Amino acid sequence: MQTDPIRTARLSGTRSGNVEAFLSSMVADTEIATADLLVDMAHLLMLVKVGLIPSEPAKQLMEVLVHFHNTGLPESVFNPAYEDIHAGIEAALTKETGPQIAGRLHMGRSRNDEVATCIHIRLKEKIILILSELLAVRKALLYQVRLSCEVILPGFTHLQYAQPTTLGHYLLAYEEALTRDYARFSDAYKRTDRSPLGSSAFASTGFKIDREYTRELLGFEALALNTMDAVAARDSPLEVLGAASVLMTTVSRLCEDFVIWSSGFAGFIEIDDLYCSTSSVMPQKKNPDTAEIMRSKSGSVSGALFSALTIVKGLPMSYNRDLQELTPHLWRSMNDVILSLKILAPLIESIKWNTEKMAEECKKGYSTATELADTLVRSYDLPFRTAHHIVGRAVKMGDLHLSTLDTASKEEGTGSLSGRGLNESIIENSLDPITGIERRIHPGAPAPAEVKRAESYASSRIVTDEIENKKRREKMDGIFPGILKEKERLSI
Repeated sequence: MQTDPIRTARLSGTRSGNVEAFLSSMVADTEIATADLLVDMAHLLMLVKVGLIPSEPAKQLMEVLVHFHNTGLPESVFNPAYEDIHAGIEAALTKETGPQIAGRLHMGRSRNDEVATCIHIRLKEKIILILSELLAVRKALLYQVRLSCEVILPGFTHLQYAQPTTLGHYLLAYEEALTRDYARFSDAYKRTDRSPLGSSAFASTGFKIDREYTRELLGFEALALNTMDAVAARDSPLEVLGAASVLMTTVSRLCEDFVIWSSGFAGFIEIDDLYCSTSSVMPQKKNPDTAEIMRSKSGSVSGALFSALTIVKGLPMSYNRDLQELTPHLWRSMNDVILSLKILAPLIESIKWNTEKMAEECKKGYSTATELADTLVRSYDLPFRTAHHIVGRAVKMGDLHLSTLDTASKEEGTGSLSGRGLNESIIENSLDPITGIERRIHPGAPAPAEVKRAESYASSRIVTDEIENKKRREKMDGIFPGILKEKERLSI
């Protein structure tokens, strides 16, 4: 029978299986198992460096910890009889080295600062993965932009025909939004990159430890300074969940477009079969199920944020066991985001665009009426609102021919437009989707030349972001080799 090494002296009795399962965080703790080993090793090296533990027991402990890191923790560590992964690892160390040696490792720390440090390490790893996958999605969008700078597309507001645009302009809109999502995660990473280790339960420790040493070993940029805040704060997970909620809302909107545009009503796109399902009854069906499930993940992630906020909001300072309930929401959401982005990038690249259908739809719903109103302003010195009213009246009458516009203009009190030089050729040119698009050459506008410029800028921005994220990844990858190097330097 497994015995929790932490409770045996102060507490008596044998817990029921229900109580064990209720208290145990083992399911979520699988996410931080490797991080916990790194924290143990860094803490052990610090104890040796400051002279709090002799070299011989330290060698035995380090040998077991390195073995666990290289080969994997034994299954016994994850037994729900232990309240958490920390107790499970301590029990495994005790079994391998005996209580007189294993019992030394927890000197100068608490499970409170230990778990907070593990969460920060693992969360940094998850953010790096999310940033990498976000870069892949942004690249996929730019791949499609380069193929579609001059492809025209009907734009919509309120799901009504609005104005023509270009497909590249549309795709760049999502790339821009995802770039902001990238920035949010990058900012969250900076605030997560703080080491709580050495805070102990909340009031630090009377042992002469070296927090800066463990911070450096574990690859943190700085310390989480106030020891009470360091163990009690969970704003880094909350901030990341907030960023994830905003990101998945962006993803959900994109997927909503894909679902609508792949329908028989729109027919703008075809999603590759690999990302679709069929019906068990209706053999003709090709359903965009991947996009639909991705759309639903937005609700799951937003729900996790709300749950986490509710868990934390009423907690007194400092540590409370309630915080254990937050991490399952955190890890599930991070994994949902990573998997969604992994699927989204190749899905985007696979899309085939029905350019003929999109061009045809650009001529419907009077979507070029704005350009006609602008022409009346430019050519006939009309106030925009007057031109807007004339074209609006003509649309209400049923067409935008010269005679109708003349009638509308007279009703508006501005006389005959044909008498001022307006003719069918000018009207036809104004109503040509390409004409209106090519006039829109300002920064961020849909004109092909501006789309190409914006794509070039976005591509260079991605290169900068890739370099930045590579540095983060290399620093995290260097933690364990750095610990081994320090182990050799200290001869343990």
